[in-house]
Amino acid sequence: MDLRLAAYAVCIEDGRVLLAHAVKPDGNKTWTLPGGRVEHAEDPFDAVIREVAEETGLDAVVERLLGVDSRVIPASERRLPGRPELQNVGIFYRVRITGGQLRPEPNGETAESVWTPISDVAHLGRSSLVDVGLALAQSVPATGHVAPVPIGGLIQH
Repeated sequence: MDLRLAAYAVCIEDGRVLLAHAVKPDGNKTWTLPGGRVEHAEDPFDAVIREVAEETGLDAVVERLLGVDSRVIPASERRLPGRPELQNVGIFYRVRITGGQLRPEPNGETAESVWTPISDVAHLGRSSLVDVGLALAQSVPATGHVAPVPIGGLIQH
């Protein structure tokens, strides 16, 4: 089994959430939260700020830890054939944008980042991470955990 530790930013302002349009290896795009893999010896707190800057061009500060999500992606559902199942452990932070200029990620997987009305999210092809992050931000559970998001339809791994 592969293991991936990642940090994700939930940026909400004026009823809108900041989403990143990620390009998959097969060329398809999906909406997700700014964020990604925690580098070797990197603190997830620092990783989420770095990822927001890399993917969106924006400067951010962490306001609070929202929670942790752990999901296993079966080998048959991995983007790259032949890979073993993947456990993705995502740490979600509420962040506030403090500056910068919104732009695509240079030479990266993020084609664009957009402030999206929260009411429009349900109609987007998106990663389950978006739903987890919004659920954590809206309910702020004391446990830092929300129910798993079912995969299917517009919601992908």
